Amino acid sequence: MENREERPAYEQVPTPPERGLLHIWQSAGPIEELSLGRVLLSRPVLQVTLGEHHGLLLTQGGQVYSFGELLWRDLSIPLSAPVLEESLLGKSVVRVAAGGFHCGALSEQGNVYMWGENTAGQCGQTEKGTVTNITVSEPCLVSVVDSEVVPPVVVRVMDLACGREHSLALSSQNELWAWGSGCQLGLVTNNFPVWRPQKVEHLAGRHVIQVACGAYHSLALVRSLLPQNNNTLRPPEKKERGQSPHSSVTEREESLTADDAHYCPLGVELSEVLIGETTPRRRGPRRRLHPVGRSAGSSPGSGSFPYSGDGKSSTAQKLPELDGHADHLTQTDGRPVSHPLPCWGANKNSAFPDEMELQNILQKLSGHSLETQPINGPGDTDSLSSHTSDDSCVSSTPSTDLLISSNSGVSGPYSSSPVCLEEVRLCLEAEKKGLQGQKSSSLTNIHQKGKTAGNRRCSLPGTPTHGSPRRRRPCPCKPSSASRTQAAASEDAGDGLPSLETEVWSWGRGSEGQLGHGDQLARLQPLCIKSLTGEEVIKVSAGSHHSLALSAQCTVYSWGSNMCGQLGHVNSPVTVPQQAKLSDGLRIWDVSAGQSHSLLLADGDCVQPILLYCGQHQESLSARRETSHQSQRSCQRSPSRAEIYSVRPTLLPLCMEMGYISSVSCGGQSCAVLADQNVMGFISAIHELASRERHFYCWLSNTRKLLLTPLRNREGACPTLGEPCTHLFFSLCESFVRLSILIGRHATSLSYFLHDVQGADVKSLPLLTHTDDFLVIYKEYCFALGNFHVMGGFQSLHKLSLEVLGSQQSLLARLCVPDQSVSGDTDLVSLLYWPLQQLHQYSRVLLKLGSCYDVLTEEYQCLHQGCRHYESLSLSLLRRKKEAETTFLFWKSHSGKNTEVLRLPQRRVVCESSNRSLTLQKAGRFSNHWFILFNDALVHTQNAIPSQNFFSTHHVYPLTCLWVKPVTEDTRGLYAIKITCPEESFTLVASTPQEKNKWLRSLNQAVDQVLGGGGQGSSPGVTAISRTATYTFTGEGSFKDAHYTGGWLAGRVHGRGTMKWPDGQTYTGNFKNGLEDGYGESVMPNKVLNKPDGYQGQWRDGKIQGFGKYKYASGQVYEGCFYEGQRQGYGMLSSGKQARTSSSVFIGQWVQDRKTGYGVYDDITRGEKYMGMWLDDQRNGQAVVVTQYGMYYEGTFKENKMIGPGLLVSDDDTAFHGEFADDWTVNGKGVLSLANGDCLEGLFGGEWSTGLKVVGTYTKPAADEPDNKERNSLFRLGQYLVPSAQRWGCVFTECWSRLGCAAAGRGERTIAWENIAVTITTAQRHSPNLSRSQSKALESLEFIPQQGEAVTTANFDNIRRYLIKACETPIHPLGWLVETLITVYRMTYVGVGSNRRLLRQAVQEVQAYLTHFFSLVRFLFPGLPDDGCIIPDPPASPSKSRHNSNTEGVVVVSCSSLLLPLLLPRLYPPLFTLYSLQEEPEEAQYWERIIRLNKQPDQSLLSFLGVQEKFWPVWMSILGEKKQIVSSSKDACFVSAVETLQQISTTFTPSDKLLVIQKTFEELTQEVKPMLEGNFLWCMDDLLPLFLYVVLRARIRNLGAEVSLIEDLMDPNVQHGEMGLMFTTLKACYIQIQHESTL
Repeated sequence: MENREERPAYEQVPTPPERGLLHIWQSAGPIEELSLGRVLLSRPVLQVTLGEHHGLLLTQGGQVYSFGELLWRDLSIPLSAPVLEESLLGKSVVRVAAGGFHCGALSEQGNVYMWGENTAGQCGQTEKGTVTNITVSEPCLVSVVDSEVVPPVVVRVMDLACGREHSLALSSQNELWAWGSGCQLGLVTNNFPVWRPQKVEHLAGRHVIQVACGAYHSLALVRSLLPQNNNTLRPPEKKERGQSPHSSVTEREESLTADDAHYCPLGVELSEVLIGETTPRRRGPRRRLHPVGRSAGSSPGSGSFPYSGDGKSSTAQKLPELDGHADHLTQTDGRPVSHPLPCWGANKNSAFPDEMELQNILQKLSGHSLETQPINGPGDTDSLSSHTSDDSCVSSTPSTDLLISSNSGVSGPYSSSPVCLEEVRLCLEAEKKGLQGQKSSSLTNIHQKGKTAGNRRCSLPGTPTHGSPRRRRPCPCKPSSASRTQAAASEDAGDGLPSLETEVWSWGRGSEGQLGHGDQLARLQPLCIKSLTGEEVIKVSAGSHHSLALSAQCTVYSWGSNMCGQLGHVNSPVTVPQQAKLSDGLRIWDVSAGQSHSLLLADGDCVQPILLYCGQHQESLSARRETSHQSQRSCQRSPSRAEIYSVRPTLLPLCMEMGYISSVSCGGQSCAVLADQNVMGFISAIHELASRERHFYCWLSNTRKLLLTPLRNREGACPTLGEPCTHLFFSLCESFVRLSILIGRHATSLSYFLHDVQGADVKSLPLLTHTDDFLVIYKEYCFALGNFHVMGGFQSLHKLSLEVLGSQQSLLARLCVPDQSVSGDTDLVSLLYWPLQQLHQYSRVLLKLGSCYDVLTEEYQCLHQGCRHYESLSLSLLRRKKEAETTFLFWKSHSGKNTEVLRLPQRRVVCESSNRSLTLQKAGRFSNHWFILFNDALVHTQNAIPSQNFFSTHHVYPLTCLWVKPVTEDTRGLYAIKITCPEESFTLVASTPQEKNKWLRSLNQAVDQVLGGGGQGSSPGVTAISRTATYTFTGEGSFKDAHYTGGWLAGRVHGRGTMKWPDGQTYTGNFKNGLEDGYGESVMPNKVLNKPDGYQGQWRDGKIQGFGKYKYASGQVYEGCFYEGQRQGYGMLSSGKQARTSSSVFIGQWVQDRKTGYGVYDDITRGEKYMGMWLDDQRNGQAVVVTQYGMYYEGTFKENKMIGPGLLVSDDDTAFHGEFADDWTVNGKGVLSLANGDCLEGLFGGEWSTGLKVVGTYTKPAADEPDNKERNSLFRLGQYLVPSAQRWGCVFTECWSRLGCAAAGRGERTIAWENIAVTITTAQRHSPNLSRSQSKALESLEFIPQQGEAVTTANFDNIRRYLIKACETPIHPLGWLVETLITVYRMTYVGVGSNRRLLRQAVQEVQAYLTHFFSLVRFLFPGLPDDGCIIPDPPASPSKSRHNSNTEGVVVVSCSSLLLPLLLPRLYPPLFTLYSLQEEPEEAQYWERIIRLNKQPDQSLLSFLGVQEKFWPVWMSILGEKKQIVSSSKDACFVSAVETLQQISTTFTPSDKLLVIQKTFEELTQEVKPMLEGNFLWCMDDLLPLFLYVVLRARIRNLGAEVSLIEDLMDPNVQHGEMGLMFTTLKACYIQIQHESTL
C-alpha cells in the first residue's frame, strides 16, 4: 500500500509533522485538565482503533503498531513507544480493528489476521485436541471460506469489526461473516463458540455497507431495497408476533409496557452451550473485579450487576478477586410492578431429569412474585454501569439483558436504585447457596397473564420467520477496495457515489436499549431499525452499551445506555434512536462511540473542524475527594459516582491545536483523532470543499422539508398556481430532489475522502470523476427553474406560500442566504436560484487545489480541466437565469390574449423589432410587420401593433429548420438578410448596418444554440447548413401534412430521415435534394383491402427505382427491379400465403409493370411450369411447358394459348408433332409416334387428355427398316426452345447496371470499381448486425487486385481468390449475380421442372451462364486472355497443376475452369437430379450387374474379368497385420484405389471428379508396383480389366450420371490429355458393365 499513488510535489517524502498526526487522551479526566498524548512515528498514521485498554495503529506502508495493556502477552506498552507487530510485516495491511481484548488486521489481498484473547473464539483460532487456546499471542491467519459453493472459495474481506467476544467481517461481495460467541453474531446456530467464520444468512442477499461492534451487540449499515422488494422481503408479521415491524416507536413502547411478562430471547440451546464454555474462559487473564454501578439505561426492576474484568486503569480501584463459578445477582426492590421472568444458565449438576420437571419449576417461579433474579453460571452482565472504569465481561452467558420488566409506575430515564458493592456480594453468595445442586435452564415457556397475553410474541425476536431474503433477491457482487470501510458505500449506488437509501440493522443483547427497537429484548438475528429507515444514515458506531448513527444531513441519532450522558440528549425513551442536541450551525460528519462517552467531529465557523464530546468525565481533584468520602458512608446500592458527565455535546477547546482533524475514534475510556497540517493550502481546500458541500446539502434538505414539500402537498396548489404552472412546479420539485440527492451523495463521498485523505488520489474526487452527472443535473434544475419563472409561477407560489406557511413565515428566514429578506416573490426567486452559485465555488476550490501541484503533473491537468468545466457551466447557467428574467419581463409588458398563444415555458425571447428596426422586403406601404426572435423560433406577425400587443395573423418558423444568409451583393443598398425555410424563403431588411449585424448575429447564435452548438455565432451565414431536425409540412405537394425527422441541407430534406403522413404512410430511408433517393423502407396504406403495402429497396428522385422488395396488401410479394415506380427488369412475383384460389410464382423479365420477355411461371395449383417468352402479361412466343404428370410440351404461344406448331411428349414416350389451337388441344396436321415405334400421320382434332379424332395413315415400321431421319427430326427436343443465350438477360443487365454500365460492356471500368467500393462501404455502414465472418469478407474485398497490369500466374491467383470472396458475398454485384442465377436455376429445374427431357436445356443454360459471367469478369479484369488462351508462367513460379495444362510453364484460362467451381457446387442438386433421371434405365441395368458381380470373391472376380495373375495381390493389411488373401477373400484387393474412386460422388465440378479418377489410377499403380520388377508402364489390355475390378468394387450408385456430367461440362483443354484418357477408361468400364455378356 506504500506509495499507492503519485502525490503532490510537497509530500513526496512523508513527514510526520504534516500528515497522519495522532492525538490520544483519556475521556474520564476533567475536560479542563485533559492532556493530549501525541505519537510520533516515522510514517504517517492512516488509522487508529481503540479497545478496552489497548489500541492499534496503522501507518503508511502497511505497518501495524500496538500499545496499551497487551494482556495476551503480559505486556504494558506506553503510548509514547508503540510496539511494531513484526509478524504482519510484508502483509500489506490496509485496515485494523480492536475489540474488547483482541485485535484484527486486514491485508490488501482481503486476508484476515487475528490475535489477542480467544476465550469466546473471537480470534477464530483453535488447536485440535486442546481446550486451553484462550489467547493468541501473535497474529494468525483466519480463513473465511464460503463452503456453499462448489468448490469452496476463499472470501475476500474488505472490512473488519471487533466486539468483546465476537468479530465481524464484511466481504467484497458485501456479505457479512461472524465468529466468536453470543447472540451478537447473528448466526443460526446453537453451538458456541463459533471458531470458524460463518455467513450471517439473515443478511444474505442484502448489500451491507458498514459494520460496527459494541460490547455485546452489532450494527450493520445496509442499502435499502426497492419499495416493492421491501414488501416482499419483510411482509407484516403475524398477530402472534405482538406487533408489526413497521409500527411506530410509540406503539412499540406501549406494547412493551402492557404486561410484566416477556419472553427470554436467547433460549435453551444458547445457554447450555455457553455454560459448557465457561471453564476455559474463567481461566483467562481477566479475573479482577472493579467497582460496579447501576445499569445505564436499563428498565426499572432490572437491577444492577457486578462484572469481572482484567483491564488496568489509573482511575479504577482494585478489589479482591471474587471466587466462585458464577456471580449471582439479587434484586431487593419490592415494587409490586416488577415481575420479570427468571433466566438461568444450564448446570452440569442439574437436578431436573427431564423437560417436564423444568416446565413445572418455571410455572411455579412465574406464578410467584419473586423479586430475586438468580443467575447461575459465570456471571457477567451486559447491564453494568457504563461509567465505571472497566465494562468488560468474562463470558457471553445469559445476563440481565434477558430480563424484561415493566416500566409502569416509574418516571425518569434511568432504571433501578443504586446497590452497594457489599450487598451485591452478599446477595450473590446467598443465591449461590440457595441454588446449590439445583439445575437451571433458560426459559422454554412463558406464563402470560391477562387477556393481552395472547398477543405477545411466540417466537424468538429477530429470527427470520419468512425465509432468507437471499431467496428473493440476488446478492449484489461489486468489487470494492479494502483500504477503508467506506469503500462499500462508495459503490453501492452503482455509479461510484455512496447511496443515501440505507437502513440500520442491529442484533445482540439489548438490555440497555442499544439495539434501538424500542425494547430491551435481545435479538438472535439482525433486525432493521425502522425508525432510521429513510433518515439517510451514512455511518454507524457502537459503544459498549450505546449506539450512534450519523446521517447525511449531519445529524446524529443515539440510543442505548445514557448513564453518563453519552447519547447527547436526555430524551426518553433511550431504547429508540433520538437526535442528539446540537447547537445551531453545527454539522457533524464523523462520530465514534466509546465505553461511556461519544466523540463527534463537526464543521465549525471556520474551515478547521471542531470536536464535540458527550459522556463521562471526572470532576476536579478536590471535588472528587469529597464525593469519595461521602460515598464510603453511604448505604447506596451502587458504587459512588465520583464522575460527572455532560449530556449535551460540549466543545473541546484543544481541538484547535490539533490541526485539521480527519477522523475520530473511541474505545474503552480513551479518545483518539487523526489530523493533518495544512501545507500549501491543500488540506484546508479539501476541508473547505467538504464543509461547503455539507452545508449546501443541509440547506437543500431544509428547503425541501420546510418549503417545497408543504407547498407540493397542499390540496389547493393546482387552483392557485394554475394548470401549466402546477406541472412546472412539480417538475421543479423533482429536479430539486435530484439535485439534493446528488449533493447529499457528493457530501458523503467527500466525508469518506477526508477519512482517507492521505491515501486518496485527488483525481478520484467526485467533482472530477462525475463531472457529467453534475453538469446534467444542474442544467436540468436551471431549466426547470427558468421555465417556472418564465410562466410567472413565482407570483402564484408566493401567494401559496403565504397560505401554507401562514404565521410560520419565520421558517423561511432560516433558508434565506445572507443579504436576503422574506418580503416578496423575488425572495423566492433568489432563494431557489441560489444553488447555482455553488458551481462557482466548485471552480474556485478546484483552482485552489490545482495550485498545489506542478503544471506538468496529471493532477494539475485534471483539476484545471474540471475548474474550466464548472466555471463554464456557472457562466452558462447565469446567462440562462438572465434570459428567463428578461423573458418574464417581456411577457409581463406584452401581456394579452394574442401574445399568450406564443408563451411557452421553454421559450426565451432574444430580440424583437417593435421599434421598426426590421421589416419584410417588398412589404406594402401600410403593412406592419413585427418580428420576434425566440430561442426556438422566429415569429412573424402581420398587421401588428406591438404597443397594444395586437396582431391579426402570425407565422412561427422553427429555428431548427431555418437557414440564415446575409445578402452581400445588393446594388440597391439594402441591408438584407435572406431567410430560407423548408417551404418558403423571404428576405428581411434592416434599418441600419448595425441592426443588420445585430439581427444576423442573434439569428446565427439562436440557430447554433438550438442545434446544440455553443451559441456563439462566430461564423455568420454558414451556421449548420447540414443538420438534423424535425418539421411538419403544411404546403401543397407530396409532403403535405407529413411530419419529418432527419437530415436537412440548406432548407431541403437531405440524408437519412423518416417521413410520416397522417393517413399512415411512412418512409424511412435516404433523401436527396428534397426527394426520396437511395435505400428506404415505406409503408403505404391500401384503403380497398384495409391493409398496408410495404416496400424495402432503392429510390430515386422520389420514386421507387432500383432493386427492392414490395409486399402487396393482397399477399403478393415482388422482389426485383423497379423503374419510376413500376416493375422493370428482373423480378420474382409470388402469390403469397394469403392467396386462396391459386398459388404461383413468376420469375423473369418485366417491362412497365408487365411480364415481357423470358420468364418462368410455376402454377403450383395446376402443377404446371411454363418456361418461355411473355408479352404484356401473356404467354407469347417460344416456350416449354412441363406438368407434374410428366407431360412435356414445346412450341409457340400466342395470346396466352398454345397456338401453332408444337411438340408434345408424354411420360411413356408417346410423342405428337403438329398444329395446336389451344392449351393441350390439337387441330390440324400432325404426326403421332407411339412408344413401340408405330406412327400415325394425318389430321388430328380434340383435347389431348380427353381423346383425339384422327383421319390419317397408320404405319408400323418393319424390323429391318432403317430409321426415318426426317420423321426423327420432327420429334427432336429443343427445336422450339428459347436459345439459352437469350434467357435471363435481365439478370445480367441488372448486374451491369450495378457496375454503372448502360449495357453489357458499355461503361468505364473505374466507375464500375467505384460502384463496387460504394456498395461495400454502404453495407458496412448501414448493416450493424453483420457477423464477424461477413465483416471480414467485406474487409477483404476492399483490396482490389491490379486489374490494369498484365496477368501473370500470381495475378491470376489473386483474381481467382477475389472472385471466390466476391461470389460468396451477396452485397457484391458479382455475389448478387451468383445468388440470382442460383435462384432462377432452381426455380426452373426444381419441383415440376425435374423432367428428364429438360436435361439438355439445363446444361446449355449453365454454359450460357459461364459465357455471360466470363464477359463480366473480363470487363473488370481486362488483362485476362480470351476463353481457352494461356498465360505464360514466370520462371520462378511452378505451373499450376490444377489447370491441367499440357504445356509446361503455362496456365490455360477458360470460363469453365475459372467460374464453374463458383457456380456448379450450388447448381449441382437440380442438375445431377436431371442426369439421374435421364440415365435411369441404363443405371438400373448397370446396378443390377454390379450387385450380381459383387457376390463373387476377389480371385474369382479377377479371373472372370481377365486380370493377369501377376497383378493379383497375395497379402492384405488388416489393422496393421498382414494376412494372406485366400480364394474366399472378398473386398480385400486394391482397397485404397476402391476407396479413392468412391469419393467421386462427394465432388461437384468435373475438374474435381477428374482429380479423383487420377488419384484412383495412382493408388492402383502404387499397389501393383511391388508385384512387378523394374520400370513398369501400363498398357490398356492390362489396365482396363484391373480398373474394371476397381469400378465394380466401388459400387458407385449413379455412375452413369457422373460420367455424363463430366463429359458434358469437362474443360475442353483436358479432353485429349492424360485426364481425358483416364476418363475414357472409366466410361468404357461403365459401358462394359452394362453389356456384361461381352465380359
